[in-house]
Amino acid sequence: MPVRYFKYDQPFALENGEKLPELTIAYHTFGTFKGNNAVWVCHALTANSDVADWWPHTVEQGRFLDPKRYFIVCANIIGSHYGSTGPLSIDPATGKPYYGTFPFITVRDMVNAHFLLADHLGIASAHAVVGSSIGGFQALEMALTRPNFARKLVLIATAARSQPWAIAFNESQRMAIETDASFGQEDPEAGKKGMRVSRSIGLLSYRGSSAYNATQQENDNLYKIAGFRATTYQQYQGDKLCRRFDAYSYYRLTQAFDSHNVGRYRGGIESALGSVASPTMVVGISSDMIFPVSEQVFLYRHIPQCQLRLIDSPFGHDGFLVEYDKLNALLKPFIGTPTAR
Repeated sequence: MPVRYFKYDQPFALENGEKLPELTIAYHTFGTFKGNNAVWVCHALTANSDVADWWPHTVEQGRFLDPKRYFIVCANIIGSHYGSTGPLSIDPATGKPYYGTFPFITVRDMVNAHFLLADHLGIASAHAVVGSSIGGFQALEMALTRPNFARKLVLIATAARSQPWAIAFNESQRMAIETDASFGQEDPEAGKKGMRVSRSIGLLSYRGSSAYNATQQENDNLYKIAGFRATTYQQYQGDKLCRRFDAYSYYRLTQAFDSHNVGRYRGGIESALGSVASPTMVVGISSDMIFPVSEQVFLYRHIPQCQLRLIDSPFGHDGFLVEYDKLNALLKPFIGTPTAR
């Protein structure tokens, strides 16, 4: 499906007090809207709005994002590289891309942009809102910002707030970008050598030792002393991100990730979670080191109408991308048939 764009030609207020003079939101839809069958998917850090592209075997007939049953919407988050307003967008005040002057954004800013698109599409409520990782941050914020929006809520490999462990990984990635002398220049290629290292750091946290030890072994080559698979894998992943993303967006999005705290201005985290009105399914990944299962247990204990499910996987945080069959077995019956509210 082709990407579509929603143009919002009024100032967009950010949580930090600044404003974007206008807003563009890139988005994809799948299926036909029937008034009660919208499923809103919130994407992860460097994904795009084409959920069928980055989440394999989910947007298919018979799956939990079946386009024959649901009207699936995925909006690219602001600050991203994939079409929504971000650091490489043109600043109307200067006629040039924002680059490093693009303002600090939060997950709540992303969600407020989502609701502009939902209003534009005529979606007063969604049959379900689904999110993984930072997408789970957005999904939870959507349920709290508009309590009547999500009739069902799915939170996968995510948490109520960013913990110091995850923030430390993000700061290490930003420090790597900052070591690149080109970062700060008005050039879309600026900072990419630093981002190459940054991605290598991040990937360690996304996969963890169990996944690396399972997939990057040397096939019992007793004579090898250099050129290890794990070495070339890190280089490949760094290069891969550099081909498709920019360092300014990556920098700002990791900061937005750190900003997540549902308790901010809501009387604390437990109070906020206790106000979630949607029946919720929380899914954890057994080997996730970014969001350990204890984070999902915390959500389960404090969200009133909540189910907790655990997927046993060696793939760490990225298990939500890899274990699509296990996810489908859990989510398809929970999301179920659209009904009028």
